[in-house]
Amino acid sequence: MITSEDKAYLLQCIELAKKALENGDEPFGSLLVSAKGDILFEDHNHVSSGDQTQHPEFAIARWAAAHLTAEERKVATVYTSGEHCPMCAAAHGLVGLGRIVYVSSSKQLREWKKEIGLEPGNLHPLAIEDVVKSISVDGPDEELAEEVKRLHVLKHST
Repeated sequence: MITSEDKAYLLQCIELAKKALENGDEPFGSLLVSAKGDILFEDHNHVSSGDQTQHPEFAIARWAAAHLTAEERKVATVYTSGEHCPMCAAAHGLVGLGRIVYVSSSKQLREWKKEIGLEPGNLHPLAIEDVVKSISVDGPDEELAEEVKRLHVLKHST
């Protein structure tokens, strides 16, 4: 269940997605939040560099592995504007991060891409739970998802 506190973090993820869009990247943004509610790390998409692995969720996993204990990772929450792709879900699971809360789902993104006339991409469309065993996941947030859709439409209408 997505709480009002969760929504506040998700709104910050949308702001990071806007920053990514302004930089010419795909509109994705993510936060890593401690069990106490402190933002530990934030990032946005950087794929315009040509490296398609430069997702914020992947960066969070790498940062967490380098800077947090296993217990700190386990109780941390990742907030993100879009559900993790299989690569990012695997990274999340491999480093033992905790709960994931997202604005828009991979299924929604596939539908939006189809509406825009884009190809679906080269990865199989797996939900986080299809990649990572025993994980707490909340999303999508239908109300906020409309803003994320707008960002994706903006990105691909230029």
